[in-house]
Amino acid sequence: MEVWDVVVVGAGPAGASAAYAAAVAGRRVLLLEKSELPRYKTCGGGIIGPSRDSLPPGFELPLQDRVNAVTFSLDGRFARTRRSRRMLFGLINRPEFDAQLVEHAQKAGAELRTGASVIRVEQHGPSVPDRRTVAVVLADGETVLARAVVGADGSASRIGAHVGVKLGQVDLGLEAEIPVPPSVAEDWKGRVLIDWGPMPGSYGWVFPKGDTLTVGVISARGEGAATKRYMEDFVARLGLAGFEPTISSGHLTRCRTDDSPLSRGRVLVCGDAAGLLEPWTREGISYALRSGRLAGEWAVRVAEANDAVDARRQALNYAFAIKAGLGVEMAVGRRMLALFERRPGLLHATITGFRPAWNAFADITRGSATLGGMVRSNGMARRALELLDKRMDTSSGVGPAGRGVTARERAESGTEPGTEPGSESGTGTDREVGGHGTAAASESAEAAEQL
Repeated sequence: MEVWDVVVVGAGPAGASAAYAAAVAGRRVLLLEKSELPRYKTCGGGIIGPSRDSLPPGFELPLQDRVNAVTFSLDGRFARTRRSRRMLFGLINRPEFDAQLVEHAQKAGAELRTGASVIRVEQHGPSVPDRRTVAVVLADGETVLARAVVGADGSASRIGAHVGVKLGQVDLGLEAEIPVPPSVAEDWKGRVLIDWGPMPGSYGWVFPKGDTLTVGVISARGEGAATKRYMEDFVARLGLAGFEPTISSGHLTRCRTDDSPLSRGRVLVCGDAAGLLEPWTREGISYALRSGRLAGEWAVRVAEANDAVDARRQALNYAFAIKAGLGVEMAVGRRMLALFERRPGLLHATITGFRPAWNAFADITRGSATLGGMVRSNGMARRALELLDKRMDTSSGVGPAGRGVTARERAESGTEPGTEPGSESGTGTDREVGGHGTAAASESAEAAEQL
């Protein structure tokens, strides 16, 4: 049977990035996707600096809008808009963005197969001809052989289950795509809304994309009824309840635990399949692009390994690369989530009323800084977070919603007392939130089953 160098499962941003990285290295790459492209994904579609910087050379972002203003509100109150002279981040529609990423992978030499649903992978047994091979079994009974496999098949990943990915935080997001008249679209042009929500760790958003507003909310899993009420109230409060959404969807986001594996044998996982997600904002596109690129590069080395020991060494190097970069950012993000769950009002007051905090937000969204790097390198930010840790008593490692931070994570982020910090590879105007909108989004079947 034909043996591919690298088989990538899932053609989202993580999978397309992995396929591109492996194909650029000259390897024979097969990209498997269960759906036909393009396809809709529940996602705000914000492209921050780290996402932009991780795109293939020559990639032209299909931007629907360029954001230079953010309105922050606290459960609909105390709204304030902060503005920047430069673009903060861009907004895209996922179907176009994902399809374009796949096209770049194909141009680099990867072969795409859609309608290919993977039910399991096997590294031992009669389907596997030797120890250098992994068998990828499809729903129609076909078996595809590879020297290395990258799992990028989303938050309910079958490949992640094979690897043994462990999840420490699961959230439910609801979203609606709402067409609006030109007068409403003009009011939102270049401006997004972030509303710190009524449940611990929850927030809502409005992202303008031409004649459509992407409106959504997210909250901890297990709060399904309250999350739906928040979505309904949020849409009504914005004046958007009179418009019919073209799409209403629900989705579960999942964050890995600190000790969750990233590989098993010759199989690597990345993006949502690995539980790689910013815990506080649940931003996932930049994590998908960055981890996907690393997974593709290290999958090439795994494919070249002649024995299990060498394959294991390369897989561990991939895990180290992820933990040294994205892992550090996630550790700080968990601490920010713990703070946000306890003191959303404090966070709102800080970001809207304290210029350095707004500047930090702008730098992070533009990509000139990261949350982890800023905390580790900025003495004032580090001391402030240490003080907040003490006030919130996070030493137990459990936040108010059962999702806290450990002493190990504080040490890794360079803000544990007694540790040395490491290094890591506008103007405001008051404005009331306005707009016009539609019925609340319903949970998807997958999300409903998981509640």
